[in-house]
Amino acid sequence: MRPLVLGALGVLWGAALLAFAGAASAQIVGTSRTKIPQDPAAIELNRLLTAAQDAVNSNDYASAAKDYQDYLAKKPDDAVVHYDLGYAYTALQNPADAKSEYEKAIALDPKMAAAYQNLGVMLIPTNPAAAIEPLQRAAELMPEDARTKWLLGIALEATKKDALAIEQYQAAVKLDAKNAEFRNSLGFALLRIGRAGDAESAFREALTLQPAGAVADQAHKGLLQALLVEKKNDEAATEMGVYLAAHPNDAALQLEHASLLVEAGKDDDALAELDKAASGGPESLRALKLRALIYFRKKQYDNAVPVLTKAIALAPQDADLPAQLGHAYLETRDYAHAVPVLVAALNRNQQSVDVLKDLVAAEYLNKNYGATLHGLDVLAQKETPSLGSWFVRATCYDKLGQVAPALEAYKKFLELNKDENSDAYFEASARVRTLTRELANKKR
Repeated sequence: MRPLVLGALGVLWGAALLAFAGAASAQIVGTSRTKIPQDPAAIELNRLLTAAQDAVNSNDYASAAKDYQDYLAKKPDDAVVHYDLGYAYTALQNPADAKSEYEKAIALDPKMAAAYQNLGVMLIPTNPAAAIEPLQRAAELMPEDARTKWLLGIALEATKKDALAIEQYQAAVKLDAKNAEFRNSLGFALLRIGRAGDAESAFREALTLQPAGAVADQAHKGLLQALLVEKKNDEAATEMGVYLAAHPNDAALQLEHASLLVEAGKDDDALAELDKAASGGPESLRALKLRALIYFRKKQYDNAVPVLTKAIALAPQDADLPAQLGHAYLETRDYAHAVPVLVAALNRNQQSVDVLKDLVAAEYLNKNYGATLHGLDVLAQKETPSLGSWFVRATCYDKLGQVAPALEAYKKFLELNKDENSDAYFEASARVRTLTRELANKKR
């Protein structure tokens, strides 16, 4: 079974985006300012700041941005207001202007840690490499702030600096031991570098701290991945069952659950999970292969044929799928369809003895005796002919009216056969007598 780490990179980035969404909504808004003297110009500036703050409190960021712009037109050297305007632009999803305002705030006040942090947060989804430097500066200015270290870890991990990211996550956990989200990020990073056991511990700690909610959902998914990588399939199946009971529409995990159930021999339960996953749209190649495997194990070859046909349409270069489809046709006695499919499968993998044997059987049962003999000749170059192959060879020669080689093959079969009570033994013995007389008559 392929491990869920299908997903390790995708889930890691998903976790990073989830983390960013939480952090962006918690960006710091500047509130402390030097008291402005009460002259008319100062009163107007105060009015603009008060109106802007009221607009921010009401989530009316467009109005807030306009008030901050009017303020800065009269007092362009106010670092805090440049910062606040950057925050408003961030909320308005205007990253270019937000970046510009945060940079102006930093230029005016190089020690404004919050500006560095918000600039980094804004850059993480689109340019994580650029986010690293401002977040590092924020971490230097706020060495005891756990969230800054966590954000820096996200940026580092997004640029595949996993070891450095783990250091930041561990520092964040140490500073804030009760934050489950930090442990999730640590767990996904550990999982990415192959430390599944340590990742499992991190996710279990996250679930202890926060047993329900969106953060818990991420912890459950991470724990599943860790258990799968560790091949703790029984624990993973239990964990996945609990998760899917609460999230029945998660098709990706339903597929993983089905795979675990197949490994446990619970084919009916696995089919039920595959059916649930398929309710949301067309099945993936992996789902179709898994479904076909179940039908083969249950010997439901009629059901396997359409599934394998769909799979081949999705992966026409897959050499194994035609071989499976050909065998399914053979089992359903549809020899006319089995032959061309198995020929195609053998052309893709000429070294496959199993495909060749299936092709020989299909040709024989489809009464293509000349093709059967050719297949037997090729098979004899790959392995010692079996008892059954001698009987099939003899029968083919016999059906084609080739008396001498038929007689020789029947004799070889009887020489090797130890079961003198089998139907094949009696048939071969009778044909030897008949063919011997025919040859004798021809010599007269």
